[in-house]
Amino acid sequence: GKGNKERLVPLGSYSKKYILIYKEEIRVLKNIKPADKDVLFLNRNGGKITRAMIFTIIKDAVRSAGISKTVSPHTFRHSFATHLLENGADLRTIQLMMGHESITTTEIYTHLDNQHLKKVMHQFHPRNK
Repeated sequence: GKGNKERLVPLGSYSKKYILIYKEEIRVLKNIKPADKDVLFLNRNGGKITRAMIFTIIKDAVRSAGISKTVSPHTFRHSFATHLLENGADLRTIQLMMGHESITTTEIYTHLDNQHLKKVMHQFHPRNK
């Protein structure tokens, strides 16, 4: 990741299944560069995928899907953190998954709209039961 930080993100069985298929059936066909032997996702030349390549892949997918909004890798990070928080994950866990040194950096990702705040208030406040 950015800053050469290692991030650990738990994967569900669906993701694990397809990563295993990729590793056993697709990745093995690539001419992997020795320096990149531990890299999971490789480019067509067997080297590590760069940040610029990821941005290009996302840009092409967004265009193909007919989406007019600007979408970047950061958009996915922001959505990831927001969805985790909105579904009950605690900030510390999100901080670890995002690779943030400071919890205040994580809080920036966690803007919640008023509708979600109202929903939580009505769902969990003792006077609403």
